[in-house]
Amino acid sequence: MVASMFSLVLFMQLSIFFAASMEVKSKIFGDDNIVYSTSYGDELFYLNGDLVDRVLFCKTIQLHHADHCVFEGYNDATNYCGSDLLSGGRRLLGKPEIGNYRADLNSNQKHIKGYPDWTIILMIAAGVLLTCCICCCCCICWRKRANAHTVITQDSNSSSHMEMNIHFPPETIPTTLLRVQPNPSLLPMSPKLGRTGSVHLTMTEVARATCNFSPELQIGEGGFGTVYKALLGSGQFVAVKRAKKEHLEKLQTEFSSEVELLANIDHRNLVKLLGYVDSGDERLIITEYVPNGTLRDHLDGQRGKILDFNQRLEIAIDVAHGLTYLHLYAGKQIIHRDVKSSNILLTESMRAKVGDFGFAIVGPMDSDQTHISTKLKGTVGYLDPEYMKTYHLTAKSDVYSFGVVLLEILTGRRPVELKRPYPDRVTLKWAFRKYNEGHVIELVDGMMEEVVDAEILMKIFALAFQCAAPTRIDRPQMKSVAEQLWAIRADYLKTSRRR
Repeated sequence: MVASMFSLVLFMQLSIFFAASMEVKSKIFGDDNIVYSTSYGDELFYLNGDLVDRVLFCKTIQLHHADHCVFEGYNDATNYCGSDLLSGGRRLLGKPEIGNYRADLNSNQKHIKGYPDWTIILMIAAGVLLTCCICCCCCICWRKRANAHTVITQDSNSSSHMEMNIHFPPETIPTTLLRVQPNPSLLPMSPKLGRTGSVHLTMTEVARATCNFSPELQIGEGGFGTVYKALLGSGQFVAVKRAKKEHLEKLQTEFSSEVELLANIDHRNLVKLLGYVDSGDERLIITEYVPNGTLRDHLDGQRGKILDFNQRLEIAIDVAHGLTYLHLYAGKQIIHRDVKSSNILLTESMRAKVGDFGFAIVGPMDSDQTHISTKLKGTVGYLDPEYMKTYHLTAKSDVYSFGVVLLEILTGRRPVELKRPYPDRVTLKWAFRKYNEGHVIELVDGMMEEVVDAEILMKIFALAFQCAAPTRIDRPQMKSVAEQLWAIRADYLKTSRRR
């Protein structure tokens, strides 16, 4: 581009130079063709195509001037020959002798024979040089454009190749990632969200941050896809959820739903969205990394230390706060639809955050609307039985799921345990039977060595059963659940001080 501009400026400047440096005037007087020109400051005189000197040129001008032929527009010639025209014109009223005229012409041609050839050669050389410069500049620009196109094509292919490799992650990053650095502008980036801590990543950066989606960095897996721990170049850890390729079309709705909903919510007990990638056959959701595993991991004893009763109570309160925010304070009601222990993440200080919004959906928008009709989605053991029968979804379906989670927190058991005797396989039914029989102490997780006051246990189990009532009309609102848990915690702290 610069070369093109330079050649254009050069051409314009040379054109102006030639135009300013060359002036040609011609006139036909009878049988004589008289031409006067200036070239680079030199005066050139031509008679009938032959180069002559000033003297012969002026004599011819005087001759035709005497015949009343005006040589107009030739200021330099008139200035030079003016005195001769005024004085000599009277003396030369008659025609000059032809012999003398031709003799003078021949002598002048001999005297200046080599001069016009040098001038013409110089002009031709300048024209050839100008043409060559223009052609060279055009060739250089054309080659640069061709090379640029080739580079873009190669980068595009190499990035495509890289993305194809990371669909089936090997143990290490392929050598093409290290050997050929793709052009970041050609790769899909995660749109930057307008919030503190958001990230803007390319597919190359995500692959590098996860060691090309190494199984060693896998920290979770669900219906949507696999979750990886990723270390960014800034030193920040994030979680990357990658959609499963075989269910990509089916998961498009879940992906869009999670991105749209997470982008508009911000609460201490909800996992924060930091960015996402949606390009080709890749769907990635980038969220904050919660380092201490899931609630289910801790209940299974996979994190070493067993949760005490106070920690379990605090976790239940955190989850209740997060769901209350979704149902009442998120601008529009949001129903999570997949509240379960494996979707509750714990920080190092044991604060709980609800994650995985793949099944989340906006609740009824009209105040007169009591529910929305939608396809059945969720996890077996946590699904609202009324929602399963009618496909009518309300916020009370989340309340049911929370009731099941609260039983998990208290008993340590999963919602369904098929290895147990048939009457004890469904935790909700088993716990309800034990509660009615007055054996509430037997419901508490055996790994928790702490002895909890029976009255406190009766209150919290009663709340769990109320949340998990078969019909939604018998379930409390999530805000009421959070308030009751606060009251239970206050009672628990009082009994703890008395001991």
